[in-house]
Amino acid sequence: MQDGKYVILCIDDDPDVLMSLQVILEASGYIVATAPNAREGLQAFRESAPDIVIVDLIMEEVDAGMDLVKELRILDSEVPIFMLSSTGDYFYSTLDADALGLAGVFQKPIKPQILLKLLENKLKRKKSCS
Repeated sequence: MQDGKYVILCIDDDPDVLMSLQVILEASGYIVATAPNAREGLQAFRESAPDIVIVDLIMEEVDAGMDLVKELRILDSEVPIFMLSSTGDYFYSTLDADALGLAGVFQKPIKPQILLKLLENKLKRKKSCS
């Protein structure tokens, strides 16, 4: 949290997705940090100390998103991480979200009202556990 606002880190190699997330989240009162790839996402995670992370599944490499989630879990096992996916049913049949410690999965294209509701619920639970 910075200046009384939650910080959300969005990591995606599609600049349109990042811009869309940033506009939606900032309009709802969040501080948004962004990164265009896993390497920069790891650095942004260290610098921004986010309250929530949203990571694209497939970026510069097929497993880049999953590998990044594993690295983030090593750095902080508590921060909620949501995965972005455009792969549909294949994703759900091949990925164990619980084993990765994911808070949830968003299917692209993201519906703003669903995104905001899930983030709000997760942040309320996180706050009540603190």
